[in-house]
Amino acid sequence: MTENDTLVEIIAGCKSGEADSFSQLLDMYANRCHGYFYRLTGNKDVSDDLLSELFVKLIKKIKSYNGGCFQSWLFKIASNIFYDYLRKKQRQKKLLENRKEQLETETTTEKKHENEQTEKIQTQLNKLDADTRELVMLRYYSELSFKEIAEMRGEPIGTTLSKLHRGVKKLRELMQE
Repeated sequence: MTENDTLVEIIAGCKSGEADSFSQLLDMYANRCHGYFYRLTGNKDVSDDLLSELFVKLIKKIKSYNGGCFQSWLFKIASNIFYDYLRKKQRQKKLLENRKEQLETETTTEKKHENEQTEKIQTQLNKLDADTRELVMLRYYSELSFKEIAEMRGEPIGTTLSKLHRGVKKLRELMQE
């Protein structure tokens, strides 16, 4: 029996769903197809994945093989799988680039807005009297409690609360200008 006769017999077995025939076909072509993918991608893991995809496709499409050079038919499928991989890789690259650009734009816009807001708050804080500005800074920037501020300033907590309330109200009015 010639090599071609053996191949015809194996393909017939594959078409009828024999697992042993698929195993023989895999043994015959796995190394060559893996080498093909490896030379194209330069990556063993990607080559392994593409090879697996090739043999899954081969199982699905074997019934559509109508004779002729099996090797050409097989490598045509392998070529299509490789080009699908490249297209997918390009789409992913493009999506990542678009997302990166979008995030950079959002971040720049947010930072610009934050900087403008911070500058505005600082400008309006400077318009408050020194005592009120200190109260606001102690409460909201130093995150001290009302009790801690009152003790630090040596005044009743009610006085501190009242001064801070008036200061925040004044700051809101200045921010709306």
